[in-house]
Amino acid sequence: MNQSLVKASLCLFALSFFSTQASAAASGCAGKKQEIEQQIKYAQQHGNTHRIAGLEKALSEVDENCTDSGLLRERQDKVAEKKQKVREREQALMEARADGREEKIEKKMEKLDEARDELKEAEADLSR
Repeated sequence: MNQSLVKASLCLFALSFFSTQASAAASGCAGKKQEIEQQIKYAQQHGNTHRIAGLEKALSEVDENCTDSGLLRERQDKVAEKKQKVREREQALMEARADGREEKIEKKMEKLDEARDELKEAEADLSR
C-alpha cells in the first residue's frame, strides 16, 4: 500500500514538474509564437483557410517585431489601463449609490465586476 502511494505521488510530482517546465519555456515572445502556431494547427485541422492566412501573418509579425522587453512593456501598459478602468468604474458606482437608484447601482456593480475580471486577465498575461 505504501509503495503504491509513493509511486502515485512521484507520478503526480513528475507530471506537475513537466507541465511547469513546459509553461515556463513558453513565455514572452516564444510563448506568443507557440500559441499562434497551435492556433494555426487547429485552423488547419478544421480547414479554415482565412484564419490560417491571418494567423500566418501574425506569426511573421511576431518573428519580425516581437521583443520580450517590448511585450512586457505592452502588458504593463495594459494592466495600468485596466487599473484605471477599475478606478473609473468604482467612482461611477459611488455616484450611483449617492443617487440611491437600485437599478443604476446594480448596473454599475456589474460593470465594475467586468472591469475587475479584465484586470485579472491582464495581470495573468503579465506573469506569462
